[in-house]
Amino acid sequence: MDQTKTETKNPNATDPIELDEPLKRGEQTIDSITLRKPKSGELRGVSLADVLQMQTDALITLIPRLSSPSLTAAEVRQMDPADLVQCGGEIAGFLLTKRARGVTE
Repeated sequence: MDQTKTETKNPNATDPIELDEPLKRGEQTIDSITLRKPKSGELRGVSLADVLQMQTDALITLIPRLSSPSLTAAEVRQMDPADLVQCGGEIAGFLLTKRARGVTE
């Protein structure tokens, strides 16, 4: 009998995001991160419009709140711009409605 393993994607977290330029934390190298969907309280202090437009300051504020492993703001400031944009796109996607993302249940 052929048994197919079905993986269910967590809609509240990204797949691991492979960083083009890994981050160094002492002896540790961080080459991928996962972001989770923010709760409303975690969006405090940032403009949703800025998040949707992927404004750098908004992303530097949010990524440490949502990342695993948890990054510091200083580490986010050192990210390769391509990695920052990739993370910003994932975060912006969390803020869209299911209808806007084309998700049906």
